[in-house]
Amino acid sequence: MIIAKLVARRLAAAVVVLFVLSVITFALLALPEGGPERALLGNRPSTPEVLEAIRAKYLLDEPFLVQYWNWFTHAITGDFGTSITARQPVMTMIGQRFPITATLGIYALVLTVLIGIPAGLAAGLRRGKLVDKSITLVSLVFMSAPAFALALLLLYVFAVALNWFPVYGIGDLNHFTLPAIALALGQAAILVRQTRAAALDIGGQDYITFARARGLGRSRIWGRYSLRNSALPILTVAGLIAAGNLTGAVFVEQTFSLPGLGSLLVQAVGQKDIPLVQALVLLGGLVMILANLLVDVAYMIVDPRVRYATAA
Repeated sequence: MIIAKLVARRLAAAVVVLFVLSVITFALLALPEGGPERALLGNRPSTPEVLEAIRAKYLLDEPFLVQYWNWFTHAITGDFGTSITARQPVMTMIGQRFPITATLGIYALVLTVLIGIPAGLAAGLRRGKLVDKSITLVSLVFMSAPAFALALLLLYVFAVALNWFPVYGIGDLNHFTLPAIALALGQAAILVRQTRAAALDIGGQDYITFARARGLGRSRIWGRYSLRNSALPILTVAGLIAAGNLTGAVFVEQTFSLPGLGSLLVQAVGQKDIPLVQALVLLGGLVMILANLLVDVAYMIVDPRVRYATAA
């Protein structure tokens, strides 16, 4: 019941957030000089009559509020319009690209969790020792390295020089391995630092001291007591990483020529394709909202204290 109330409140707030986001995005796209009609014509010569015909066809000659209202009344029914440049339904284009970005994002998230949490716990368990210093140094290096630089390095070493993976394109899971690693390395480094900090904080608590005094093994103490009690900050970071994977993998997709949502957004912004940009921005906002909602629900499941505080 408590979780249901939380979900209802967050979904109601999400509607308001998405509405404000849609207005801001639409306004920003309407501000620059030279609308999408210029992108449609490219380098071809144009006349005022041709430009006016294009504006009339896509309602670009209407006032801002009229344009937004026309888009909004269709969007609430699930119709986000037709791409100005591709002449295809916006939802069809997103549906074709979304599985690629979702596969990359989920793959990278799995790698991030498998690397970040064990490494962070190992560093926290051996504070000040060689293992801790080594993991901290490596995580600092990967935190400082941009994703596109890691992508280029991985591409050259493992795809070009060693020929272990495909250079570009989509296909089986091998095509997503290098992009997922490039995306996961920096994120795993962040998760390592967060997990280490949480483990160090929990390690000084009285119940950990008492568990040691009772003679419990290290694996049981850190697996049953420490990891669960340090899960809240780890869940927060993991949720943000999951949302970022689905909305911010632009550079990695560009480097490996993956036709996902990131490359589609870059293309749409460059061509001032208003319906497509609007839909992609709202999709990104929705993903962030859902990720935060899932993290809040996970809080309540993992830690009963959060559930009781929410009920109060």
